[in-house]
Amino acid sequence: MDGVKAAKRRKITDKSVPNALAQLPEFAEDSHMYRSLLEMEKRLDWTMNRKKVEVQDALARNPTTARTLRLFLSHTVSGQLWQAGEAGAEGVNFETGQGIPAWSLKVEGRLLELPNQRARDRVSPPKFSTLIKRMIVELDRDPTLYPDGNVIEWPRGPTIQQPLDGFTVRRTGDQPTKVRIIVYLEQTPERYKVASDLGNVLGIKEESRIGIIQAMWNYIKIHGLQDKTDRRRIRADDYLRPIFGGEGIMFHQLPELVNRYLMPPDPVIIYYTINPAQIPPERPSAWDVEVKMEDTSLKNRIMVTVQSSKDSTSDLTKLDDEIALLSQSLHNSHTKRQFLQSFARDPANFIQTWLASQSRDLESVLGSGPSEGATIRAEELRRSDFFRLPWVEEAVAVHEGLRLASRGMQ
Repeated sequence: MDGVKAAKRRKITDKSVPNALAQLPEFAEDSHMYRSLLEMEKRLDWTMNRKKVEVQDALARNPTTARTLRLFLSHTVSGQLWQAGEAGAEGVNFETGQGIPAWSLKVEGRLLELPNQRARDRVSPPKFSTLIKRMIVELDRDPTLYPDGNVIEWPRGPTIQQPLDGFTVRRTGDQPTKVRIIVYLEQTPERYKVASDLGNVLGIKEESRIGIIQAMWNYIKIHGLQDKTDRRRIRADDYLRPIFGGEGIMFHQLPELVNRYLMPPDPVIIYYTINPAQIPPERPSAWDVEVKMEDTSLKNRIMVTVQSSKDSTSDLTKLDDEIALLSQSLHNSHTKRQFLQSFARDPANFIQTWLASQSRDLESVLGSGPSEGATIRAEELRRSDFFRLPWVEEAVAVHEGLRLASRGMQ
């Protein structure tokens, strides 16, 4: 019963047309069109499967994009002489700090929106603190007057921190101060500076580790440096010989070799001047910096496409099942048509041939029957070799034994 149920659950996948039916003149044109559609469907299925693999690979690699990070620098002042007016130093309260000359430096940053981006694809941009690894603010002040607090560093710790849109540095003083801000960006994937020895050969200054290895491999393929006998060996040319340190290396040594020429990327350095004796600018100063990051918009679009493709695949599967059922019905109708046509041409001969065929099938199914000679075909009986088979002698002995035993019982 389990085999019968499994056969019933098995899907019909054959969608071909019988060759005999396709060769008939009245069905030749339609059959040719149908077979052309099947061939086109195979090519389309192959293309869709290949694209599906590419999409899955893109999702696994996390697509990246280059975005513009705009840094804003501004400052405010308080308690300066030009602000205090006639009160001057008389209005200073050293206990509360009110009236002491001071200034505040604010460093902010935000990602610029992509041009021509659809409203439904817009997502909340990440905070400024999530886009940098570390930031250092160096104040060029007289150490005799301001010995402490001239270097401020913000490192992003291993623990989860509250994302921030910016940082504020507040210091006392009324003297002009030069500020140097050093920003180490958070890039995805991690980028490295390439040493000049290798960078001049590959023509790149800064790239991800995978990108540098790929550039090295492209250089090897373009210049034919892969050994023709041992494909695992890479031969050195005049430019790579100082880098390889010899005439060649093995292919699996490339990543280790590239790592020797990788250095941390240069940070972003911004210079700014604070003059408390002047009114601060109304608008902040701005600098644009390129940063590599995960393309969440593209990833979301890919996910939507994958989800819609699943629904389309379900619909296509249903249509394939319907086509397979119709094709099976066409096979059955063709068999019935051939049966009836053969019967119509010569009914007597057809009946005799059909009965002989059914008799052979019945004998094959039964294997042995209750009456003597019921399962042996006449043509086999007419051959004398049939009675010389190895089992005949044993069968005769058993038969005679049974016959003699039955007589003895009587």
